[in-house]
Amino acid sequence: MTECTPSPVRTRTAPKAIRAEQDGPVLHVRLNPWGQDDTLDTAVLDDLISLLDDLHERPDVRILTLSSLGPDFCLGADRDEYREALADDPSGAALRRIADKAHRLCQALETTHAVTIARLHGRVIGAGLALAAFCDLRAGADDSRFRMPEVGIGLPPAWGGAMGRLVSEAGTSRIRELMLTCDVFDADTAQRIGLLHRTAPLDRLDKVIDSWTRPLVRRSPEALVLTKRMLAGFARADRTADVSLLDSHLLSAALRGHAGG
Repeated sequence: MTECTPSPVRTRTAPKAIRAEQDGPVLHVRLNPWGQDDTLDTAVLDDLISLLDDLHERPDVRILTLSSLGPDFCLGADRDEYREALADDPSGAALRRIADKAHRLCQALETTHAVTIARLHGRVIGAGLALAAFCDLRAGADDSRFRMPEVGIGLPPAWGGAMGRLVSEAGTSRIRELMLTCDVFDADTAQRIGLLHRTAPLDRLDKVIDSWTRPLVRRSPEALVLTKRMLAGFARADRTADVSLLDSHLLSAALRGHAGG
């Protein structure tokens, strides 16, 4: 396994916010939360967007795995960064730019030619769950815990266009309950409703990932890309009322309301 970077220039040092290593046709991307408090701040968003944009010029990468080097996969969006952006620019424009990056990231993750696999462990919260939901396949440690806390902290579930994707993957009824109650749910529940495809003890999770990557690398690249596009097309047809482009405005309005109150 060799160290690689989010750009085609192999000599560039990997960004601190993420680590990327290429093993043949598989690119392993790991969130690197040290100093970032396990959250999706602008540095993480920028590096992931850059990496996914560069994949357009890297057909040799056929599979992308997404995991974290921290004790948890992800604790959600960086709300401190939101508050700082709003304090610096009370109009909300700076905050909307951050939220728009989240939308761009999730769209890039959904539409990349590579088959994307989320490897989840620890806590998977809010925007972290949204990010994972945009991956094609998802495996989680059997002791993982999940939560959508936005309503509980007075915010709309407006990150990256997540609501439409979550409803498409798990169904309106279950997502409604989990969003409104903000209940913590376990890996078995996540698998039962479709947010996870497989679960395993943490020390066997990599074997689950390998059980997907081994056959996938033998598949026709053209067939995989076309199948991904067909599935994405059907999923988007189910989301004809998708209002995800309004996410940044909804989030900005909610946080400005908190600040004004």
